[in-house]
Amino acid sequence: MKFSADCRDCPRLAGFLDEVRVKHPDYHARPVAPFGAADADLLIVGLAPGMHGANRSGRPFTGDFAGILLYQTLHKFGYASAPVSTHRKDGLKMLGCRITNAVKCLPPQNKPETSEIKCCNRYLQSELQQLKKGAVILALGGVAHQAVLLALDMKRAEFPFAHAASHRLGDGLTLVDSYHCSRYNTQTRRLTTPMFERVFADIAAILAQQRRH
Repeated sequence: MKFSADCRDCPRLAGFLDEVRVKHPDYHARPVAPFGAADADLLIVGLAPGMHGANRSGRPFTGDFAGILLYQTLHKFGYASAPVSTHRKDGLKMLGCRITNAVKCLPPQNKPETSEIKCCNRYLQSELQQLKKGAVILALGGVAHQAVLLALDMKRAEFPFAHAASHRLGDGLTLVDSYHCSRYNTQTRRLTTPMFERVFADIAAILAQQRRH
C-alpha cells in the first residue's frame, strides 16, 4: 500500500486534523510520510506524529523534544547528515536509515485507538516488505513494537517488548526495542542518552554480523 498524504480512512483522526488546520493554518496537519530510503538497513518506527513536531513540520520526529535525542544519535552513528532536524527543507539526509510511524496522523492526546493502529498498519506492512534482507527494525515503544508484529502477522506473546531486546523475525529481519525517546522518558531518566546509544551500538553489531554472512 503506497503512502497517501490524502488518506482520511480514520474518521476521528481526519476530523481532528481538520480542527488542527483551522487553529494552525501554517502546520502540515496531514498524514506524515516516512523519511529516508525505502530499502534502508535500519527502519525506525515511532508511535505517531506529535502536535508541534511532525504534525507541524511534516517530517517524522522533527520540531519536537523527542527528535532531539533521536537525530543526535542518528548523526553520531552515521545515519543522518546532521545532528539536528529542524524542517523538511533543512537539507538533512538520511544515510541507510528510514523513519516512520505506526500511525501516520496526529491522534488526540497522542493516543491512537486500536482500530486506527490496525487501519494504518497496511502502510507499515508495505514499508517492511521493501526492506532489504538483513535489515534491522527499531521499535520506539510498545505500540510501535506491536504494530511491527501485526504487520508481519506474528504473535505478540512470542516477542515480548523490553528495552534493548532483539528478536529474530525470519526473512533476515531483526526487531530491536527501545523505550521511546519522549520528553517524559528522558526527563524521568527512564531512557538516558547512554541507554539509547547502547541500543544503536547493538544495532551496528547486528548489521555487521549480517554483512559477514
